[in-house]
Amino acid sequence: MRNPLWRVLLLCVAGISLAGVVLSFAGASDDEWPVYGYDAGGQRFSPLAVINRSNVATLQVVWTYRTGDGYQPEHGRPTAFEATPLYVGGTLYLATPLGHVVALDPLTGGVRWSYDAKVPRDKGYGDFASRGVSLWKGSRVFVATIDARLIALDAATGKAVAGFGDNGEVNLRNGLRIASRGFSDYEETSPPAIVGDTVIVGSGIADNAATDQASGEVRGFDAATGKLKWTWDPLPGLPKTGAANAWSVIVSDPARNLVFVPTGSASPDYYGGERLGDNLFANSVVALNAQTGKRVWHFQTVHHDLWDYDVAAPPILFDVRRGGQNVAAVGVGSKSGNFFVLDRATGKPVFGVEERAVPQSNIAGEKSSAKQPFPVAPRGLAPQGAGVPWGATEADRAFCAAEMGKLRNEGVFTPPSLQGTYVLPGNVGGMAWGGAAYDPSHRLLLIPTNNLGAEVRLIPRADFDKEKETEGRNMNGDWEFAEQKGTPYGMARRLLRSPSGLPCVAPPWGVLNGVDADTGAVKWTVPTGSFKYGVTPPGSLALGGPIATAGGLVFMAGVLDSAIYAFDVETGKQLWRGELPTSARATPMTYRGKDGRQYLVIAAGGHGIPGMGPLGDYLVAFALPGAR
Repeated sequence: MRNPLWRVLLLCVAGISLAGVVLSFAGASDDEWPVYGYDAGGQRFSPLAVINRSNVATLQVVWTYRTGDGYQPEHGRPTAFEATPLYVGGTLYLATPLGHVVALDPLTGGVRWSYDAKVPRDKGYGDFASRGVSLWKGSRVFVATIDARLIALDAATGKAVAGFGDNGEVNLRNGLRIASRGFSDYEETSPPAIVGDTVIVGSGIADNAATDQASGEVRGFDAATGKLKWTWDPLPGLPKTGAANAWSVIVSDPARNLVFVPTGSASPDYYGGERLGDNLFANSVVALNAQTGKRVWHFQTVHHDLWDYDVAAPPILFDVRRGGQNVAAVGVGSKSGNFFVLDRATGKPVFGVEERAVPQSNIAGEKSSAKQPFPVAPRGLAPQGAGVPWGATEADRAFCAAEMGKLRNEGVFTPPSLQGTYVLPGNVGGMAWGGAAYDPSHRLLLIPTNNLGAEVRLIPRADFDKEKETEGRNMNGDWEFAEQKGTPYGMARRLLRSPSGLPCVAPPWGVLNGVDADTGAVKWTVPTGSFKYGVTPPGSLALGGPIATAGGLVFMAGVLDSAIYAFDVETGKQLWRGELPTSARATPMTYRGKDGRQYLVIAAGGHGIPGMGPLGDYLVAFALPGAR
């Protein structure tokens, strides 16, 4: 897990034709950022060029807003400020992990209104985040809160819409095929998708606790009344298995009346003996009819997942030029490090896919898939396979070599084992939830990936409690344990790190890839941030995505150091590093205010990791020097 008829406009910037950008609703202007991914298809490309390659180095902070919602519960994870604000009709709209929705003055950061959903704070949420809000017809704000409520607010006043659901809200825990086992096992972290008059939501479901975790239905609600219109279940053939949920952002193609749903693993992640088979439609991108919820097509990125290889990133819609013609495509990335380009109408691979033989499970009761899909292009965007032990010092390298030498390690898709398995990419490796951007003028996909290996070990049920107690005293290990109830095995996993704290795989540990959308060729690769800026090698894991602009720039934060970066879209060269009050784990956005200035905005909330930026609640706006 854890992670009206819209129109297609032809945009022209500086005489360059930029085809394929879909705005969120009729009347949206180039100055705005009306949807989480800028447009319905999630391209994250702004046609603004006030900030460009020639002046980006002079960007400066012009205002900062603090939400007051940076919060560390006594037990459980801290809040994760991952929001990307929207800018529509001269107002910024923002959501926080604690359920506050705020309307801000875009020129000053001043509060125009604020709504408090009164989210309970100490329930032990697995992914204590809210990535933003959605707007319907520019007049109604929708937010899906961490405690699984869909709330409708008046965009002008921030008051709950009494005619929607029960006094403005719908309880999303109701009506599931398998009910949630515990309060914090069922969450909402991503903004809804809206197509016409239908509001579409997935869910965030806790990993690894049991076979019968809550079911991962995707549902469509009437935007005016809150009435349920349809439900789609990703695991219709596995009545006692849950999850396979869409916790990431759902994107849409309103002209085709389609939504593209990214799904995660069936429960539990690391043992599938109780869910034999490919587990359709888990670990897939699924095209649904936006008005009926009927499945149109699907493509599975991982068969019978045993590695927590969710489709964590939002799909992205763009065009591919093939044989002199444009093919409407959808791109989808997996935590496996593979990025698939599919025909948007049929789901068939544009560049081809090969089913390759992979290592097989040696666990009693398990039946791993004999083959897994690999795209012909682009190549794997993160290191995959056995890995070479790395350390900043000889002692670190020796430790990593010794630890990796104990593990089953036969390359990518080596199944979990009793002795322990080395998994590369690990569960936060490959393509993380931040997702990709697309620059239509350069026909370039901007795809961030992480390079982190993990150890996964299955533990017989009779030994689980003892193992958990023993490894829990290993302060270097950072072990995470899960019971996987309903199976013969519990699970333990950790990111494999040396005593210095650095990963056991060679840097860079995070990169941004520039990929030719028409061929799948990787044009350039650049490290993103660093674990400790100026101290460790460049390249930090990234938990936020990039955006692109007509100024020839790619902006990205989401790294562990307290900064946001600008890169040249043509070369990947870093052009600017902007200091933040703490690290960010969000995707930025940009807009042009009524004063004519272009603003760049990023949420900086820290990572909750010692030494990686304190917990924060900052929304920071940058602009070029000069009076408003």
